[in-house]
Amino acid sequence: MCGINGIIARNSSIEHVRNTMNTMNALIHHRGPDGGGFFIEKFRENTFMGLGMKRLAIIDLNNGVQPMLGRNGELALVFNGEIYNFQLLKEELKAQGVTFSTNSDTEVILKIYEFHGISGFRKLDGMFAFSLLDLQKHKVFLVRDFFGEKPLYYKQNSNGMIWGSELKSIISALDSKPDIDKHALNLFLRLTYIPAPKTIYEGIKKLEPNRILSYDILTNETSIQKLYKQNSYYHSSNFSFVSALKETRRLVQASVESRSISDVPIGTFLSGGIDSSIISLCLAKASAKPINTFSIANTNSDFDESKKAKTVSKIINSNHHEFIIKEDELTHSIGAILDNFDEPFADSSAIPSFLLARKTNDHVKVALTGDGGDELFGGYNKYYIGKINRKYTSLIPKSLHDILSKRSSLLLSSSSDKRGRRFRIQKLLNAIDYGDEYYWNIISLGFTPHQLNSFLSSEYKIKGIFSDFSHNQKTNNLHDYRHIDKNVSLEGDMLVKVDRTSMLNSLECRSPFLNKTLWEFTNSLPEDYLLKGFNKKYLLKKAFESEFPNGFFDKKKQGFGIPIGDWLRESLKTELMGYIDPEKLKNQNIFSIEKIQNLVLNHISGQIDNTFSVWTFYCFQRWYYHTFLK
Repeated sequence: MCGINGIIARNSSIEHVRNTMNTMNALIHHRGPDGGGFFIEKFRENTFMGLGMKRLAIIDLNNGVQPMLGRNGELALVFNGEIYNFQLLKEELKAQGVTFSTNSDTEVILKIYEFHGISGFRKLDGMFAFSLLDLQKHKVFLVRDFFGEKPLYYKQNSNGMIWGSELKSIISALDSKPDIDKHALNLFLRLTYIPAPKTIYEGIKKLEPNRILSYDILTNETSIQKLYKQNSYYHSSNFSFVSALKETRRLVQASVESRSISDVPIGTFLSGGIDSSIISLCLAKASAKPINTFSIANTNSDFDESKKAKTVSKIINSNHHEFIIKEDELTHSIGAILDNFDEPFADSSAIPSFLLARKTNDHVKVALTGDGGDELFGGYNKYYIGKINRKYTSLIPKSLHDILSKRSSLLLSSSSDKRGRRFRIQKLLNAIDYGDEYYWNIISLGFTPHQLNSFLSSEYKIKGIFSDFSHNQKTNNLHDYRHIDKNVSLEGDMLVKVDRTSMLNSLECRSPFLNKTLWEFTNSLPEDYLLKGFNKKYLLKKAFESEFPNGFFDKKKQGFGIPIGDWLRESLKTELMGYIDPEKLKNQNIFSIEKIQNLVLNHISGQIDNTFSVWTFYCFQRWYYHTFLK
């Protein structure tokens, strides 16, 4: 696990490239405190190439040094992530006469390219983002894994290209900060995050998951193709429910075992929910000795789930570590956590996730998580909300719905900071759409379309916010919703949160549910295997229910919740009030001054609970002032 950087610079000097690489590497030291280095090569007169990395040593601790060179120095590779099937691939290559000098998965990537070219990358099972320089072909290849577990940003201009694991490295290599991308800003304010290929900066992109970018150093041209083909033998399979149960157990267990390969201590995050409990169970089964499990306990009883985690720990006989998180510890960490994302990010669960990672790192360097279980097995409320929308809009005229929606805004307004029944009803009514954007409304946790139209200045308003993402994307059934979540919500929110909060603490997180074979398997099944009526994750729960007490999977899960709405009224109030100063808002010229002030003040006074929109506004302003005005 590492952080990587790279640069192709025309009209430059070796001193400039060396200084740039040093700065870029220093900014991501937290991603790889165990080592680092860079490779610089002159391509032609005044054109230089550089690859840099910072390493968190997990596999082959002594020999997996990067950048790694191949083919007599004509190839150079920097790699962030883990290849879970590297040992199998290594044996296949050795059988064909390929020799190896290390036990690292990094060298396997190099040898696969030497033997198969870029088509060989399709053999990789793992989480990864890497860049490979081929001097003979004068090309650079940027590659990102199937789900987008590891990040990779890039910027191209007439003088070449810059890329890296985090935006801060790229920004450091530019003469000035780029302008705000207006489309990305609108996406953030709606979704609370920015999905690939967008970033908050004009001209800087994030490579989409499951992609290979080829850059020609001679012509300065790029092309992008998919890494993996979407076809699989599972797509033509016809599983009975009993067969699907057996295959689910087999695939999940196998994925956990493949993702437990490590030369350093490993454990699991155990919240007590379905996904983390199953992952912990499978790791315990694969281990000859008790595993380590980690959870947090919240002093706020409304958000505490430590009892569920303890129950699972007893079942699997793990060495359980419970960390008591105090509220002041959470609030004091907000600034450092938000700043590390490098662009606006408003998933508040990043705060407890960061603290769990920080405390876990005192015991292990690798933690397995339950992330991806909801997307693969149909675990979100929004999936049956999609079903409700189709039924609702077929029965209720739009004119009647508009009346109900307006009245509900008054009746359901609350000063509470809990996602209770009134919140869920209001969310459902707000998401109802008689056109083709209803699922995009469901997944938007920030500003509503009406709010966005009111609160943004005319210069920053755009139309068709989701058009680039919804083009040719159907929203007819559960599998359509899951595909949207994989490409948008999972990539832009969940995996960003896990990567940044864990790597800021030099901890590697692995998600066994994020397995391409598992994804293809669940896609091949009838949707009522996954979502049976209102019974979410039906197949997954049935597959493992015999391992847990009766009714265990029926218990409601809160998740990593925190009272962010209360904090905005209390500990964060002074900072928040500074962000609605009329003179500052006027100079910023992004928001309608009166409208945004009313939104914030109504929340602070307790008159209306505007937690999610105000927190989204706060996170943007925190980023804006930290980036442009500090």
